[in-house]
Amino acid sequence: MPESRSKTILVVEDEPDEASYLRALLEDQGFAVITASDGAEGLEKARACRPDLITLDVSMPRQSGVRLLRELGRDPATAAIPVVIITGVSHDIKRFLESRKHLRPPAAYFDKPPDRGQLLAAIGKLLNGGLPAGSN
Repeated sequence: MPESRSKTILVVEDEPDEASYLRALLEDQGFAVITASDGAEGLEKARACRPDLITLDVSMPRQSGVRLLRELGRDPATAAIPVVIITGVSHDIKRFLESRKHLRPPAAYFDKPPDRGQLLAAIGKLLNGGLPAGSN
């Protein structure tokens, strides 16, 4: 059985269409997918479910992705979970996040809409030690 089938990804995204797209894309690759519509819900689900990877939008209601990223890094239970930023915010967000000494940098960045192949390759590398998603 492909290793990705046992992996869980938390998608933190406030746009319903984008969340549905990511869920379908990742489930088609055999991942279990949990969704959250803002940073506060994302933090709650990350702590409760301990996903193997988190995809994270930056601009969201209630709690931003930047704040969630900071909270994930502060919590020993979630600090090691790789985070992939998928955002419609300017590409300058990468420079902004990397300039913040108190933030653990995300594992990867993608503009919306993400390139399907590049996103899956990055997730596969992060979860399977360099193997594409779905590889043995």
